[in-house]
Amino acid sequence: MSGIKILSASASSGLPRMDKTQLIVWTMALLPIVVLCVFYFYPLLRVLTISFTEPTLGLENYRDIFSSSAVRRVLKTTLWICTIASAVSLLFGYLLAYAIVHASTRWQSWMLLAVLLSFWVSVLIRAFAWIALLQTRGLVNETLQFMGLIDEPIRFIRNTFGVILGMVHYMIPYAVLPLMANMRTIDTRYVPAARGLGASPFGAFWRVFLPLSLPGLISASILVFIFSIGFYITPALLGGGRSTMLAEYIALQVNETLAWGQGTALASSMLFVVFAMLLALGRIVKFRNMFGAG
Repeated sequence: MSGIKILSASASSGLPRMDKTQLIVWTMALLPIVVLCVFYFYPLLRVLTISFTEPTLGLENYRDIFSSSAVRRVLKTTLWICTIASAVSLLFGYLLAYAIVHASTRWQSWMLLAVLLSFWVSVLIRAFAWIALLQTRGLVNETLQFMGLIDEPIRFIRNTFGVILGMVHYMIPYAVLPLMANMRTIDTRYVPAARGLGASPFGAFWRVFLPLSLPGLISASILVFIFSIGFYITPALLGGGRSTMLAEYIALQVNETLAWGQGTALASSMLFVVFAMLLALGRIVKFRNMFGAG
């Protein structure tokens, strides 16, 4: 009945008539848009509104971000950890992507499957796995003590090292996939041609392959850094409260101190930074090509 009413209304208003198939297609297209508006955009708008209205109307919460020593310390810790974790992830991701691209077809499939398996595992499971391995009575410390290499357990987790280790483990697949998509577009004849002109293996890589892979390296670095900023579970479990990052600090403001204004202002600022980095990334590479879809 509703479809008949819409068709009748379209006819009476002079709009192009839609058949039943078109009506179903439009309904299927509008349904996810409505769901996104209700469950995603509306909460974001509420967060943005609270950042300007709690506890008083104005920009006080955003001024506190720059004036509060606690916020500056958390931002400094977050940027430092994100930079180190992104750099290490890119290094291992580049080496892994290079090895996959230059491996035989059979080994490419197995290596890519290993990357994807790591990509699919939950961040919570990875964090608990590192805790089981690296705690003071974990497998690594007990093995080192059994071999006589150490006298006392090494503190691998509940510190900044544990946070960076967990983040790198999670971020490597995000670095590998865009790098692989870029490396596969590089003509494989360039490096042998450089070798034929007298370049050493490292010289051919440094002066030919690396410059051609820079777009992939830049897109991977921005993508990895964006994901690193929002880490919450890994610092909370592997940091033990000694390396508080921005997402953990926002949760503390909202859940413990009930400072909703400052918490939402920090969340909104982080969102603006992510949008700005995505805009910058969009000017460098096409998003559909980032994972080899183009």
